[in-house]
Amino acid sequence: MTALPPRSAFPTGFQFGVATSSYQIEGHGFGGAGPTHWDTFAATPGNVVRAENGARACDHYHLWEQDLDLVAAAGFDIYRFSTSWARVLPEGRGPVNMEGLDFYDRLVDGMLERGLKPALTLYHWELPAALADKGGWRNREITRWFADYTHVIMARLSDRIWSAAPINEPWCVSWLSHFLGAHAPGLRDIRATARAMHHVLLAHGRAIKVMRAGGIKNLGAVCNFETALPADASPESEAATNRYDAIFNRFFVEAMFKGRYPEAALEGLAPHLPEGWEDDLATIAQPLDWFGLNYYTCKRIAAAPGPWPGFAEVDGAGPKTEMGWEIRPEGLQEFLTRIARDYTGDLPLYVTENGMAAPDRLDKRGLCDDQDRIAYYAAHLRACQNALAAGVPLKGYMAWSALDNYEWALGYEKRFGLIHLDFESLQRRPKASYHAFKTALER
Repeated sequence: MTALPPRSAFPTGFQFGVATSSYQIEGHGFGGAGPTHWDTFAATPGNVVRAENGARACDHYHLWEQDLDLVAAAGFDIYRFSTSWARVLPEGRGPVNMEGLDFYDRLVDGMLERGLKPALTLYHWELPAALADKGGWRNREITRWFADYTHVIMARLSDRIWSAAPINEPWCVSWLSHFLGAHAPGLRDIRATARAMHHVLLAHGRAIKVMRAGGIKNLGAVCNFETALPADASPESEAATNRYDAIFNRFFVEAMFKGRYPEAALEGLAPHLPEGWEDDLATIAQPLDWFGLNYYTCKRIAAAPGPWPGFAEVDGAGPKTEMGWEIRPEGLQEFLTRIARDYTGDLPLYVTENGMAAPDRLDKRGLCDDQDRIAYYAAHLRACQNALAAGVPLKGYMAWSALDNYEWALGYEKRFGLIHLDFESLQRRPKASYHAFKTALER
């Protein structure tokens, strides 16, 4: 049986945490929350497995105390969570739903009472439907609406949060959702994609400015990364891999830290970006206090016929998670090293998400012996240790996720949690991976 590296094997002060997101666990049907574009996306046949949505999810809205008890009992230091825009502002702007703000007030106090550091993300994909009606991330006005939402949340919570980041995984908010159509709003339109990519970044920059003006400290950003590997040695696949890397791995971080977009991405996106986009780059590149990396997998890329971007994903030969994602832990070390070298320098880095979906089954005793997940975490924690040994200023690691939850277009089929959820009874059962972290964090 695999053991996780103990806390003592990391530098003094290195912090461990777990991550969640609002729509995936809370139960959006409770507490006066307004509809989101995920509700309408899920109600459209063919978009989500069994048309499942987040109306009940894990009912964290009512059961948050036992969830935080479990996180604290495992010995974690940080609880990374998100607030729901539509829960707090049901129309996306205008009147505040005080019941929603009160919920987050209780939640943050509950973290502090249990010795957990509240790591806030302002947006984890649940756009209010009323703003989707106005064009959502395609509409430049959303950057102003998001700044207003940021002010509402921070006026209530900023005195108690440990860290804040505006938007989780800009690539998913824009490319995955507007070019590939796999997530809400489910578009496949390059013009919509280019505008969403730019506006997500501009909203990030404006939110950082709002928080800085309010004297809020420890502000960062969270982007997702995956190693792009050529499927073969041909020049065509090399070029396709570079385009993939420019779109997925470089576009957002390069804007945040270099105030520019990669040329390999602009080749296809520039004609569709909003007029005057260059003037926004200074706002996008706001100084940050830390940077977070979400890492799960790698992709094998080959050239493909057709219009730009002209690449296709090819199945790799390595072991896979239940999502079909290839397991490549060395990619985490590579990205930590690359981001520090090329973009962030001495800025503190955090792994803000890392984990795997596994075919979890309860045995006759009601236990889940997820040794495959433990092996995954052990390998990726060793990659963190290697990065630290190479001088990367890595300050913490957060597992995805605390709970089995609503996995977006895959409904409730894929399980990432350290804690097993029976989605009928809502019973929580810590898995073997939970206990492995508890043991490691005690040592």
